[in-house]
This record gives sequence, C-alpha cells and structure tokens, in this order.
Amino acid sequence: MTTSEPGNRAIWKGRAWDFMEQAGMLVVLAGLVIYCALSVEHFASWQNLGSVLLAVSTVGMVSCTMLFCLASGSFDLSVGTLLPCAGIVAGLVMGKLDTWGWFPRLAAGIGAGLGFGALVGFINGFVVAKCKINPLITTLATMQLVRGFGLVISNSTSVTAFDPHFTVLGLGAFPVVHAADGGLLFQMTVPVWVCLGCFLFFGLLLQWTTFGRDTLAVGGNEEAARLAGVPVDRVKIIIFTMQGVVTAIAGILLFARNQAVQQNSSQGFELQVIAACVLGGVSLTGGIGRMSFVIAGVFIMGVVENAMALKHVEDSYRYVVSGGILLAAVLFDRLKQRAS
Repeated sequence: MTTSEPGNRAIWKGRAWDFMEQAGMLVVLAGLVIYCALSVEHFASWQNLGSVLLAVSTVGMVSCTMLFCLASGSFDLSVGTLLPCAGIVAGLVMGKLDTWGWFPRLAAGIGAGLGFGALVGFINGFVVAKCKINPLITTLATMQLVRGFGLVISNSTSVTAFDPHFTVLGLGAFPVVHAADGGLLFQMTVPVWVCLGCFLFFGLLLQWTTFGRDTLAVGGNEEAARLAGVPVDRVKIIIFTMQGVVTAIAGILLFARNQAVQQNSSQGFELQVIAACVLGGVSLTGGIGRMSFVIAGVFIMGVVENAMALKHVEDSYRYVVSGGILLAAVLFDRLKQRAS
C-alpha cells in the first residue's frame, strides 16, 4: 500500500459524502419512482402523474417559502391555519360583493385573501425580529389566533364557491402531452403551474440574489451577519411576509379546486411542509438550503402517499409511515450536523 492510498480513500469518501449532501435525496427520489413504477399498478401512467403533481402542489408552494424560514434559522407553524383561513376570507368577500361584476368581485376577494396572508406573515416577522420572541412561541400563538378568527367569521361552517370564473383557478387545466391520434394524454392544472413557478422563482431568489445570500447568512450566524451589514430584522420580516402571501395563494387555489373550505380542514399541514423541507436536506438549524432539496422532499412524500393510496393502505398505517418519514428526516439532519 502506498502512502497516497489512505489519502485517496479519504478524498473519495469526502466526495461521496458531498454528493450525498447535495443530491442524495434526488437519488432516493429517482429510486423510489422506479420501484413504485415496477411494483405499484397504475403508478406509471399519465393520469397518475397528473394526480401526483396536483396532490403535491399545495405543499410544494408553501414549502418554497418555508425553505427561506428554515434557512434563516426560523420556521412558521401558522401556515396550517392560514391556508384555509385565507380561502375563507376570499370566499366571504366575494359572497358579500355578489352584485358586482365577476372580475372586480374576484379581484377583491383574492386581494383580501392575499392581504390577510401578508398581514399574518408581517405580524409573525415583526414579533420575531423586533420583539425577539422565539419563532415557535410566535407562530404557535398566531396559529391559534388565525384558527379562532377563521371559525368566528365562518360561523364554524364551510364556505362554498360556485362561481365558474373563480373555480377555474383550481380546476382549469392546460394540455401538455397528446397521443398520436390527437387524444389528450396529460394535462396540468393551474395549481401545478403555480407550484412549478414557485419552484423556479424562489430557487433563483435564494441562489442568485443578495437577499438569498443574506437569508443563508442570517441562518448560519445571525450575529456575524449583523456585523457584516446584513439587515437581519428586515430580512426576517420579508421572509415571514412572503410565507404568509404564498400560503394565502395556496389556500385560495385549494379553495377554488375543492369549491369549499372549512377552517379545520388542514390540520397538520404545517408538519407536512416542514417535513418535506427537512427530508430534502434543508437544515433545521439554518444556513443550509437549496430548492432542489425542497423539490426532492416534496415529491418523496407525494410519491409515498400516492403509492399507499394506490395500494389501498389504511389511513392508520399512512400516519405511521408519515411519522416515520418525519423522524427519518430529523435524524438525517442531525447526522449531517455531526458530520459537518
């Protein structure tokens, strides 16, 4: 054995670990898709692909901004109650303006939902950044406040929407793949297009802008970032406000898709979003995050859920699997911290 062999072995080991850090979950996703395609009936079909994309679109949208929260060393538990509440606000405003034309009515309703999301996000960011309150306590409090507000304004009942101009936001689809005979094989609905747009926009924002670098700097070492001139408080407020707006967009699109919304309809949604980010490789301690991590985590969870549905797995076992995935994500994050 030459003296260079141990060094070469260490170099290759380091490269392998770097690869697993950067793209390991994408490899896991690819392996999972291949396994499901071979073992789960109807999984590898155009119709099921559309179902998977639509199923993950809501989690995918909100995960894009949760990436920024986690990368900056924070997180937001209020998204699970804000998601339906934004839809409720939009639906009630549109219902009050039923004498208006369809466009101003929809614009007012959607604007109200987005404004409510921005307000909740701003409050979260302001309290965390300016009042120095822990994000767990802050967003746990706003989670309860938003839930209560949604129940009050909706009288604890579901809000419905039957305006076809509004429901097209959730049900409208664009053809993507046609068969040789001209028939339609695959189409993507509006929420899927919006989700893909969020992946692209927020991925570029994180990796190629000063704001993205500031986000990672705040999560890596907040005090060092402050001394380096990063406007830490402003970055946090913007991140939480973005989180509120994107969650409201997802909630309004979900409302349009289901044509009904109830305040307690998205319990546990915040854990799905955080689990998807962490499973993909976003660090819970901040300073580490890529959009590819989020995409991998979102689709791993989506593929697992879809495969269990096609296999007709009981709901009780699905909870066990989902909990196991979340635990595995946290353990993987801890392993990376110890290795770094």
